[in-house]
Amino acid sequence: MSEALRTDLYQLTMMQAYWKSRHNPEATFDYFVRKIPSGSYLITAGLTFLLDYIENLRFDDDDIEYLRTQDFDKEFLKTLRDFKFTGDILAMPEGSVAFPIEPIIRVTAPIIEAQLVETFLLNKINFSTLIASKASRVVYAAKGRAIAEFGLRRAQGDGHLEATRATYIGGCASTSNVLAGKKLGIPISGTMAHSFVTSFDHEIDSYRAYADAFPKRCFLLIDTYNTIEGAKKAVIVGKELEKRGEKLIGVRLDSGDLCGLSKQVRKILDDGGLEDVKIVASGDLNEWKIDDLIKYGASIDMFGVGTELITGRPTPALDGIYKLSDIIEDGKHVPKMKLSEEIVKTTLPGKKIVWRITENGKFKKDIITLENELVDEGVPLLETVVRKGKIACDRPSLSDIRQNTAVNFSKLPEIFKKLDTAPAYPVEFSRGLTELRADIVEKITREEIRHE
Repeated sequence: MSEALRTDLYQLTMMQAYWKSRHNPEATFDYFVRKIPSGSYLITAGLTFLLDYIENLRFDDDDIEYLRTQDFDKEFLKTLRDFKFTGDILAMPEGSVAFPIEPIIRVTAPIIEAQLVETFLLNKINFSTLIASKASRVVYAAKGRAIAEFGLRRAQGDGHLEATRATYIGGCASTSNVLAGKKLGIPISGTMAHSFVTSFDHEIDSYRAYADAFPKRCFLLIDTYNTIEGAKKAVIVGKELEKRGEKLIGVRLDSGDLCGLSKQVRKILDDGGLEDVKIVASGDLNEWKIDDLIKYGASIDMFGVGTELITGRPTPALDGIYKLSDIIEDGKHVPKMKLSEEIVKTTLPGKKIVWRITENGKFKKDIITLENELVDEGVPLLETVVRKGKIACDRPSLSDIRQNTAVNFSKLPEIFKKLDTAPAYPVEFSRGLTELRADIVEKITREEIRHE
């Protein structure tokens, strides 16, 4: 099925206007994020969807027929029958650590083609990067304790697979989403609901029924009526499992004072000879709550995080944008930029590269340069992923992306990982870019604002 119409109307109206005016220069657009919702860094994700889109981009007959009913030019619609993307795309690989203003993706193609891909790119990269970055913060807050993503029921409709994929890239260990397990190979995990417990005449009956059904992976939810009493009953069932050669894997707390209760439950389990039984906590958790629980010594081995993780709360969307930075006229590059009364909305001109400087195995700073500038001891972060419309990169597995994310994140100094007080990571502009920017601002001011 064609994805060509997964776009905003103004992309198509601009395409027709470009076509009619015979204005179709090679153009370069940058995807970047102006401001990070929380913390100082982003974990990039979603590139795989863009590559799939580029590989299959076309207008089907029914797409063209629909556009005909929207008063598009018949001759323009004829050109769409043979439409395909013929340009180049450079991108930071999925799982990269990125910072504000840096080009994360660079698209170069005839402007008609580059314009069309904008909406899809923003839709996929913004969402996946938001969730992967949120997951990274949650995982970091857990200080080595596993995070299970439990967010399917609160996910944004059919975006659940993309969101679960992003949480895995960000470091989550498993998901409750069974379809994600099947399609993406992510480990699945889960216990039971309160309804299962309350459906039985007695709480311990529900535990025994669950243990009989899943003797090799038995997790018991112990807070339905009273957490302490539930823990005591869990010990009884755990000992019964041991007599059958099996064992209780864990118990879950879902409400109340998770810190205090976890300590009491740990003592009950240990006193009952169940020192290896894990304690899982869930219930409206986020990175700040997890950080507090660990800070105050909670006896929790694993966290289940749902709504706040799968929706990126408290930020509903990532402010990633796609801006024109260069076109070719008469064989020469003409840098482009946007000015604004809001300084933060001013863009950077020219075809650019991002370089990363490391010191003692840790990120030290990034430098944004023009394409023809080199940085001593710097590593370029943008890699060619599409060349002349064809995929030109390896497609790593999801587990490899997740592992690469962990490696990249380990190189970010601890000060930039803080949840609330992280300073801005140093991102510098090269001399060439700084001078070009000043020249373009002066030119725009003279020709478009003051009309001198």
